[in-house]
Amino acid sequence: MKHRVVIIGGGFGGLAATKALARHDVHITMVDRRNVHVFQPLLYQVATGGLSPAEIASPLRAILRRRRNVKVLLTEATGFDVERRVVQTTNGEIEYDSLIVAAGARNFYFGNDQWVQAAPSLKTIEDALEIRRRVLLAFERAELATSEEERTAWLTFVVIGAGPTGVELAGALSELARDTLRNDFRSIDPRSSRVVLVEGLDRTLPPFPERLSQRCQHHLEHMGVEVRLNTRVTAVNERGIEMDMGDGRELLDSRTVLWAAGVRAETLGGTLAGATSSPLDKQGRVMVEPDLSVPGCPAVFVVGDMAHAEQDGSLLPGIAPVAMQQGRYVAKRIHDRLRGRTTPPFRYKNKGQLATIGRAAAVADLGPRLQFSGYPAWLLWLFVHLMYLVEFHNRVFVLIQWTWHYVTWNRGARLIGEPSGPTARSAPGPLERD
Repeated sequence: MKHRVVIIGGGFGGLAATKALARHDVHITMVDRRNVHVFQPLLYQVATGGLSPAEIASPLRAILRRRRNVKVLLTEATGFDVERRVVQTTNGEIEYDSLIVAAGARNFYFGNDQWVQAAPSLKTIEDALEIRRRVLLAFERAELATSEEERTAWLTFVVIGAGPTGVELAGALSELARDTLRNDFRSIDPRSSRVVLVEGLDRTLPPFPERLSQRCQHHLEHMGVEVRLNTRVTAVNERGIEMDMGDGRELLDSRTVLWAAGVRAETLGGTLAGATSSPLDKQGRVMVEPDLSVPGCPAVFVVGDMAHAEQDGSLLPGIAPVAMQQGRYVAKRIHDRLRGRTTPPFRYKNKGQLATIGRAAAVADLGPRLQFSGYPAWLLWLFVHLMYLVEFHNRVFVLIQWTWHYVTWNRGARLIGEPSGPTARSAPGPLERD
């Protein structure tokens, strides 16, 4: 009987593990509650009308159709019985010999879950479509506004969090207003829009070197984005936000507030911790051994955003390259174990990090001696993201869209859909102070 591997999650880590293991004589069952792999780094372009969902998402069955030893199940994992080596799902139980949990992360509002409806986040295709609907609808509402106060509120966009996602969203919103839509309306001038980026720390892009953070802020301000640093958000609702700058508070009237300030491991991590008596960190990640296995359960591995893995005393970041390398490592670890070979502890090979700000503007950190920004960094960002797209046809379609947008300044996916999901918007209410 073939060794049975169950992989939970079709994101970067789970997919990398599946592809690596599929080359060996094992039976793999991939479990995911969605039928697609989404290239999350480009979700912000769906949210701002630059790309369509199908251009950054690929069906898992299509990706794995040539791997005959891989079975894909559209179901949700709900529990674990590590004694019996069983995964419990909404459609029954699945037995395993080795288990890889890579369910990813969800957005985290730091205990302010009441902000979810007023400030949608960006983790899924549904999130991106809801943000796109709200952003485009804001311009339509401004066109219909009967007072300058109302018009200004609709044309003020707030992004909370100046990490890579927040910076990318703010830059794309500025370009949408100032370039793409500038001639589309008659009663308003979209170029008069305000894009405000709010960050609680003292600089943008905190994971990057300070010099690149300063370059990022300079690029954003040159694009017309207002950057508010050392500013803590204390209240959010459908009318705007309240900010604490340390020396006072300010109410900012805005009908479009977007959340990019924090993530937390999926709740499945807590379920796994309960079943294995493993500790969690403050962000709900499972503390793992150097080989990424769960303490006391050598057949259970955790990779990606759900894993608290340290290297040289520092926590590994929750980014796609880490998840992919972890997925491939665990695949090798399982194969080596079946062959009676030992595997050294996991080591992440940091190839650098990139963040785009807008048209011909990005920052690149490829090591202490190779840090640069501007047009060269932007070209590198384009190439790397094209190569990381899973399917060849996705690369072709995205390249065509990017080329068309660069030449014409036009974003072709500007469709306003119907509200849906938990972030569907209700009528604006008053913004109350604490």
